[in-house]
Amino acid sequence: MILLAGRWRPFIPAGVKPLSDYSSQGRKHCSVLSYVCQETSGGYYDSTLIQWRPLGSISIKGETKAMKEKIQELKARLGEINDLNSAINLLYWDQTTYMPPAGGAARGRQMATLGRLAQEKLSDPAVGELLAGLEEFEQTLTYEDDEAALFRVARRDYERATRVPAQFVADFYAHTSESYEVWAKARPDNDFAAVAPYLEKTLDFSRRYADFFPGYEHIADPLIDLSDYGMKAETVRRLFAELRERLVPIAQAISEQPEIDDGCLAFFYPEEAQLAFGREVIEAIGYDFRRGRQDKTAHPYMTKFSLNDVRITTRVKQNRLDEALFGSLHETGHALYELGINQAYEGTPLAKGISSGVHESQSRLWENQVGRSRVFWNHYYHKLQGVFPEQLGSVTAGEFYRAINKVQRSLIRTDADEVTYNLHVMIRFDLELALLEGKLTIKDLPDAWQARYESDLGCRAPDDRDGVLQDMHWYDGFIGGAFQGYTLGNIMSAMFFKAAIQARPQILDDISQGEFRALHEWLKENIYRHGRKFTAEEIVQRVTGEPLTIEPYIHYLQKKFGELYQL
Repeated sequence: MILLAGRWRPFIPAGVKPLSDYSSQGRKHCSVLSYVCQETSGGYYDSTLIQWRPLGSISIKGETKAMKEKIQELKARLGEINDLNSAINLLYWDQTTYMPPAGGAARGRQMATLGRLAQEKLSDPAVGELLAGLEEFEQTLTYEDDEAALFRVARRDYERATRVPAQFVADFYAHTSESYEVWAKARPDNDFAAVAPYLEKTLDFSRRYADFFPGYEHIADPLIDLSDYGMKAETVRRLFAELRERLVPIAQAISEQPEIDDGCLAFFYPEEAQLAFGREVIEAIGYDFRRGRQDKTAHPYMTKFSLNDVRITTRVKQNRLDEALFGSLHETGHALYELGINQAYEGTPLAKGISSGVHESQSRLWENQVGRSRVFWNHYYHKLQGVFPEQLGSVTAGEFYRAINKVQRSLIRTDADEVTYNLHVMIRFDLELALLEGKLTIKDLPDAWQARYESDLGCRAPDDRDGVLQDMHWYDGFIGGAFQGYTLGNIMSAMFFKAAIQARPQILDDISQGEFRALHEWLKENIYRHGRKFTAEEIVQRVTGEPLTIEPYIHYLQKKFGELYQL
């Protein structure tokens, strides 16, 4: 670089010509600093910039030296916050997988310390000053520029953090760490009374968090916004009411048909063999064990420590073949999303999924749209029979396909079929709102749970273990905003899968051959790589060409289960 008259001027390497000297295709995107060029479909050379840029990627005003220093300082601060949060995730992963039981108290203290430090750093006025100092430069950038997205998302996170005291965050981490430990013991012991005091405290934390954001329309809004930015309780209520109206007739029509026999799933299936087959499947769809691992836990989840360390967990029942397999596919869907994010976003707020809804769209897409499809088992069923010849040798592929898609009234959300699954979510969402509104007490929660299951699904849990204790969400997080993402994800998954098939019609044929690259690459290109660059509303519109709608999801269910049950 040559500095002339107080202004940065780029030294243009030999062979690099003005943009007008190139054709509209195959123009060069050249870094003047490194002299490395790559082909791009369009770009320009800006005399105030130090780089060639693709069209629409950055403004024509460029970055001054002072501006670059501010950006570097902002990224350094955000990187420290990311490191602290990743350390919290690592401690939590260890707590739920390998930590010795006596380590719980210290673990809560450790997570509280890191959580307080991360919150203090994120709410530091210096972060706000940096963002304010970059506003003028941000205005010169296009909306889709990576730096514009970074400033936009960082400002959103900063403004939220400034409302929540660091000590509150520390206290909440300490509480939820202890609450999780109590729940992990209380569920197998069927002991709701043991965890009820912790749930009371969680409810208080949840209400206090909401009150940090005065002016909300509903007390659940700040909690919903935390996981599904831009969503409100009333929006979710309307969407759920519309969906319920369409789902109930489907479920009712199916209930009038002969029941499908799924007994083949309940034979004895050794754990080691289940895990080995599951590993083969999730590797085939794209999970990279060089950048992740799978371990057992009480309630499966995915966690990330970096874009190259994304881990999944599972649980295995030796008398139920489908739980570990589809649970692994589900968590792998989450992991593929995180693994597919643009590596340049590492250490920034952009390096994570957009929302719980979009994240669940990927877990549900790989679990259901792919994993429970007929074309998937056209390829994999004979392999599964080879692993379990005694259990499945006399079971046809058609019988197995029907078994894994059986629709029935059930107690456990994670085991529910595609038609009734959302009814489980709606029950939890309504109970959350009632708790937050003060219309329902923790003491009465188990009875309210049972009453809703009887009225909505026609079944009653024999105990709290398979009732109010079944999900860990309320015992290691807030009450409110914990469940709506699952149904939002189901709706989005159908929209995204439809768009993928329209763009690459060979995908279904590929799946029938055990080939998933076309689907995976399409999802990576259109959703994964963007991280948090766009909002959920924006990504749905960009990918599908329309706003969020239940129609593709309803069509998918009607077609699949209409054929399955001959409706």
